[in-house]
Amino acid sequence: MSLPELPRNSTRTEMRKALIRLRMEMHRQEIRHESAQLLQPLNRVRGMTQSLQDGFGIKHAPLWGVAAVTLLGFLTGKGAKNGGGLSSLTRLVRLGTTLVPLIKLILQGSSRKQ
Repeated sequence: MSLPELPRNSTRTEMRKALIRLRMEMHRQEIRHESAQLLQPLNRVRGMTQSLQDGFGIKHAPLWGVAAVTLLGFLTGKGAKNGGGLSSLTRLVRLGTTLVPLIKLILQGSSRKQ
């Protein structure tokens, strides 16, 4: 914040205007400071997610999350109670068919890196 230059023989109204300008600049600085403090947790979370994705080389992090939830659902789910339930072989086949697009994406990504 730079202070405005005042002439030596300034009138009362010029001094009042300069004082108002200084107060306005002070309020702007306060608002900037307060908004930066309010946004600090959000920026910290954004930085953590970005560093997590960059650090592990995860380009499709939401897709990995969906895959993990799907995998946990298949492994821990009880299945539908139709007659006698689903066998573990049928469950594994459904898991494989659900995760095929993700596996293709992983294989394409690893072949591009080489």
